Amino acid sequence: MMKNHDVCSGVPSEQVRYELRPVRDPRGTPARGLHAAWIVLDNPKELNSYTTDMAKEVVRALRRASLDRSVVAVVLTGSGDRAFCTGGNTREYATYYAGNPQEYRQYMRVFNDMIDGILRCDRPVVCRVNGLRVGGGQELGMACDFSIAQDLARFGQAGPKHGSAPVGGATDFLPLLVGVERAMESVTLCEQWSAHKALRLGMITDVVPALRVDGVLRANPLVELERYADPATGRIVHGEPRTGAALDEGKRLLARGSVDLGPLDERIDALLTMLLMTMPECLGRTVKATRDLKVQAWNRNSEVHRDWLALNMMTEGRAGFQAFHSGDRSHREVDFVRLRQRLADGAPWTPELLAEILPRPAEEGAPTPPAAPREAR
Repeated sequence: MMKNHDVCSGVPSEQVRYELRPVRDPRGTPARGLHAAWIVLDNPKELNSYTTDMAKEVVRALRRASLDRSVVAVVLTGSGDRAFCTGGNTREYATYYAGNPQEYRQYMRVFNDMIDGILRCDRPVVCRVNGLRVGGGQELGMACDFSIAQDLARFGQAGPKHGSAPVGGATDFLPLLVGVERAMESVTLCEQWSAHKALRLGMITDVVPALRVDGVLRANPLVELERYADPATGRIVHGEPRTGAALDEGKRLLARGSVDLGPLDERIDALLTMLLMTMPECLGRTVKATRDLKVQAWNRNSEVHRDWLALNMMTEGRAGFQAFHSGDRSHREVDFVRLRQRLADGAPWTPELLAEILPRPAEEGAPTPPAAPREAR
């Protein structure tokens, strides 16, 4: 059965929640008749990756919030404490869109509408980063006006590892936020950044501790929080992963604790109060003017990228998403070396080539790459 990509029709997705929550004045009192519109991606079993129906619902929710006169700001977040969003749903990609470029092109219209909905929202949009933000989830987050993260969150792209390219916003927004070379590092190597590194490089607004150990909030014990230059490389260490004994100790501390998102929500509420205490039309004009560089970059490239991503579903996208979906947690990538060797020999993209590069069971001697989260473009 073909999917319905019309955002104006279809049954509302139960995996996206729309909630109006009170905004508080500086005394902590709810401001009568004024709200924040919370849009919650509710697919925690798949790390809040969005299906086609979920993406359509997000588009409608953004429009609804933009038109609601009582809404001061929008909060875009995910359910649970593991992930904000890991991008498009790879199960759906592998079983429906792989090898089906005309359908994926229509899906990408819906995805582009989500980015457009954020960039054109008449209210400020705050990304509440409750956990992992990668792939298309990272692109949604970077389109937002503010990002406040719990400090166990990680950020990054995944496209070149899994058969796509991060051209749904990352290549437009990331160079504006962190500079071209840091952006190049992120989008090509697909290594995840800690929340502290993301803050240091200017990609997000603020970081809030979330690990509670023995009743006390502790900063992320897996990353180095001292700011100094590594004598071997000269790179600033703050926000980089710890190594050796320090990393082992951090893992033990992490295992003893639990995640508490209360401080994150307090910081979100404080930001909403600050936005409340402004002239609404002046705030709106300021937000839209400041978004302008993002909007220009997005408008310049989004349609061309949409067409490329659709055609890519016949080749590397088809291979990458099927590998991710069919592999186990430790083995979700194609055989990159063999693929490059076969293409260098002039091999066409045939079913035989696909079978040759897809993951094989470990007993067959296939290499085992590092585990990856459920993430897409």
